[in-house]
Amino acid sequence: MTRDLVGYGAMPPAAQWPGGARVAVNFVINYEEGAENSVLNGDELSEGFLSDMVGAARHPARAMAMESLYEYGSRAGFWRLHRLFAMRGVPVTVFGVASALAQNPAAVDAMLEAGWEVASHGFRWIDYQYVPEDVEAAHIAQAIALHTQLTGSRPLGWYQGRTSPQTARLVAQEGGFVYDADSYADDVPYWDAQHGRAQLIVPYSLDANDMKMVALNGFTEGEQFFRYLRDTYDQLAEEGGRMMSVGLHGRIAGRPARARAVARFVDHVLADGRGWVATRLDIARHWIATHPFGGPAA
Repeated sequence: MTRDLVGYGAMPPAAQWPGGARVAVNFVINYEEGAENSVLNGDELSEGFLSDMVGAARHPARAMAMESLYEYGSRAGFWRLHRLFAMRGVPVTVFGVASALAQNPAAVDAMLEAGWEVASHGFRWIDYQYVPEDVEAAHIAQAIALHTQLTGSRPLGWYQGRTSPQTARLVAQEGGFVYDADSYADDVPYWDAQHGRAQLIVPYSLDANDMKMVALNGFTEGEQFFRYLRDTYDQLAEEGGRMMSVGLHGRIAGRPARARAVARFVDHVLADGRGWVATRLDIARHWIATHPFGGPAA
């Protein structure tokens, strides 16, 4: 496996977004609550990542405060974000961890009733960097099977998040994903044929992402978050032909003040008129039709 440090270079392909839109905007709600590290899930240590307890210690026992922070995401935060997007009729992609979705059928029903895309966020919300390859492959298969059982169809999008060096190859070789989002390498989709099958990559973002609200180098309040999202959108719309991913979590952006910032940004995009708000699957299918693998802009 080699690295591609060149990509599209100075001339990215013309995206030709529907309706002449200048930028494709995708809102992602990461649903992870209940699948994080916990002795209840058979893990050696509690979760220490991506919560309002920045830099939390990990314990070989239940960490009750951390558990409750995650529980907020499924109990309250998800529903606040659901109302925010549903009342505006805005499409959403859910990155759903299969074992988390299984613990909240009502949330899955709400996603499906809203017509949202539910992509796979893996089987567990853990770090796969050092997980044995056979275990990770088994988890991918389990994620697909459980996701299919819960939603009625297999996932067509994939985002592991905390990947291993093998993840991209395992996903490509599985063969059933329209796109893989485990990359942050570009502002537009691109093809990767390193693993025996041409796999479309629809890159994600960690900067236009509420995780920056719970990072030491991140945003301290909603106004900063809103301004960063707005400026990202305005810059990409000015350039034209780009896509913007906005990453959200129920336990983070689902908190009241942060949800208010998200709502302001959604309203900015809707009022501006230069954006095509779409699911990730919509963007992937458009790219496949417009820039199929092997074409001049692939």
